[in-house]
Amino acid sequence: MTATDDPLVSTEWLAAKLGDPTVKVLDASFKMPGVMPRPIDDYLAAHIPGAVYFDVEEVCDHASALPHMFPDASQFARDVAALGVSSGDTVVIYDAGGWVAAPRAWWMFLAFGHTQVRILDGGLKKWRAEGRPTESGKPTPIPGNLTATFHPAYVRDKQQMAANLEKAAEQVIDARAADRFEGRVPEPRPGLRAGHIPGSRNLPYNELFDANTGLMKSHDELRAAFVRAGVDLDRPIVTSCGSGVSAAVLTLALYRLGVRGSALYDGSWSEWGMQDGPPVATGPA
Repeated sequence: MTATDDPLVSTEWLAAKLGDPTVKVLDASFKMPGVMPRPIDDYLAAHIPGAVYFDVEEVCDHASALPHMFPDASQFARDVAALGVSSGDTVVIYDAGGWVAAPRAWWMFLAFGHTQVRILDGGLKKWRAEGRPTESGKPTPIPGNLTATFHPAYVRDKQQMAANLEKAAEQVIDARAADRFEGRVPEPRPGLRAGHIPGSRNLPYNELFDANTGLMKSHDELRAAFVRAGVDLDRPIVTSCGSGVSAAVLTLALYRLGVRGSALYDGSWSEWGMQDGPPVATGPA
């Protein structure tokens, strides 16, 4: 992979680009519902200068009962333009450093046809550890002009995932912790069954980055993690998780390894795990 192919950029690179009117920085920090302080409050307290908050809970389909599902193209274009982003801009996305929602936002931009999008390696955690500047408060961005076209190949729905149970044409990798995947603990979202999609593999997303530095692991370490999980990188892959957010960390790692054409199950366990949902498996993969 060349530097131009790699979706990650360094803190040094971003520091040199601050103030460039064609580089727009978005803070996509995210937490599970009920975890305090809220990510928006963290953002208001301290963020990279000029960064605007990308709220995964707002840039979504508000008509769906499922959490933060993909919006349609017109809403995505409207919501993102309101953040000051235009079609010609390079977008750099970061989160607090726990590698949760920046990859989800990155994948959304790609799915809606905006290819000039990058992720800050290490996120705000590394930025602050290096003593780089932050600011507080809520900026008022000048609205941009964004055109979006949705490319459905980037996501899968429940019907496609259910059809894959028999065909097994696509490998499914679940980014949740092993105890959730195996059904040994209750799901954090009330009312969901425990377990995983039959035939899926498990690779917890936090195994793909260094918790101390916030940096994503090396290509060799990423490749080894997928191999350990029983994943064939030469076959089609769909990523999944609790609600379609942390799955994108796996998607990002795959992309860095040169895998193209993978997809994300948007509804993930929030949909599959419902009481009247499709079959569930428990135990190790």
